[in-house]
Amino acid sequence: MATLVFDIETAALPRDILDESQQEYIFRSAENMETEEEKLKETGEIEKLFALWPFTAQVVCISMQNVDTGRGKSLFMADDFDEGGKIGDIEFVACPDETELLGTFWSAAKHFDKVVTFNGRAFDVPFLYLRSALLGVPISCRNWMGYRFSTDPHCDLADQLSFYGASGRMGAARKFNLDFYCRAFGIQSPKSMGVTGSDVTRLTEEGRFREIAEYCVRDVEATTLLYKIWKDRLEGVK
Repeated sequence: MATLVFDIETAALPRDILDESQQEYIFRSAENMETEEEKLKETGEIEKLFALWPFTAQVVCISMQNVDTGRGKSLFMADDFDEGGKIGDIEFVACPDETELLGTFWSAAKHFDKVVTFNGRAFDVPFLYLRSALLGVPISCRNWMGYRFSTDPHCDLADQLSFYGASGRMGAARKFNLDFYCRAFGIQSPKSMGVTGSDVTRLTEEGRFREIAEYCVRDVEATTLLYKIWKDRLEGVK
C-alpha cells in the first residue's frame, strides 16, 4: 500500500478580495466593540486568522513524501522558476500560481492508497478541497474526510496521538502541536530552524518562497518519522 505524507502552507490574501457584505460579516464583532481602541484590536485579531480560512487565504506550498521510499516533492508558488532543484530525496518545484500548484498535487496524490497528515482532517484537507473547488481544480481524492475513526485512507496523527480527543484539554491524551510531539519523541522539530507557520504570510509578501518550501518539507519529514513511531508502537491500540 503506497502511503503519502503531506503538509500545506497558507498565506492570507488582501482584505479587499472580500466584497462589502463579506467584510461586514467577518468584521461584525469588531464593529460591535464600544471604543475605537477595542475595534482596532478586534480587527487585528480577526485579520490574524485570515491565513486559516480558505476564503481569505491561498495555498502557497504543498510538500509531500512517500513513506516507503523517502522520495518526495515540495510544490511552491514562486516568481523565479530557477528556485527548483533537490535537497536529498526531495525535489523542489516552483509553480506560477495556486491553480497549477493544486493541480500538480492532485495529479500526484491519486497514485497513493493512503494519506498521512498531522491535523489534516481539521485543516489541510478541507482547505485543499475548498480552494480547489473555488479555483475549479479537479480533486482526484475525494474520500480523505471519510470515517473519522478509521486510519484508512486517511491517518491523522493529531487524532491518533490524542485518541480522538478522549480526555479533553486537561487529560492524559490531550492534543499537543507537532512541535511538542516531535520534541517528546526525539524527532528534530520543524520549527528548530526559526520558521513557523505564522511566518508564512510575511515570507510570501517578502518573496521568500524557497524558505517556505524548505520549512514545509521539514514539517513533512517530521510527520513521516512520527508516523513510523506511531505505526510501530501504537497502531491498533483501542
